[in-house]
Amino acid sequence: MTDLLKIGQKAPNFLAQDQNSQTVSLDDFRDRWLVLYFYPKDDTPGCTVEAIDFTSLQEQFSAAGAAIVGVSPDSEASHCKFIAKHNLEIQLLSDPERKVMEAYHVWRLKKFMGKEYMGVVRSTFLIAPDGNLAHIWNNVRAKGHGEKVLEKLLTFSA
Repeated sequence: MTDLLKIGQKAPNFLAQDQNSQTVSLDDFRDRWLVLYFYPKDDTPGCTVEAIDFTSLQEQFSAAGAAIVGVSPDSEASHCKFIAKHNLEIQLLSDPERKVMEAYHVWRLKKFMGKEYMGVVRSTFLIAPDGNLAHIWNNVRAKGHGEKVLEKLLTFSA
């Protein structure tokens, strides 16, 4: 297992397709804040709560100069259905080959009911306009997480 990323270091660059088949990279967010969050699966209870929370706070994040981008192994088509079903207003990236997840060290060994398996550890990275990691949340609890991220972001822009 590689060392986890640390606050202050450069955020790993990435390339992935969003729900509209547009290629997205970290460079697209230069000069503004980026909330990059990783979640296991579209349209599951925790992932839905988290996506709806981020959507409901979208205007406040935008006013603070931040974009919100979610990443999961789901397909672009799955993202489109998820967005339409829940009226989401955030960008979602498809990472079926787990390249972005592995770069951010969120594809890790997990345990559930005594079984071990590889999966996405729900995590969020607040990336500063200079491309450095400003804050990291590991093993996130979905409910209320959007508010916590917004509170932290506002401490940087205050």
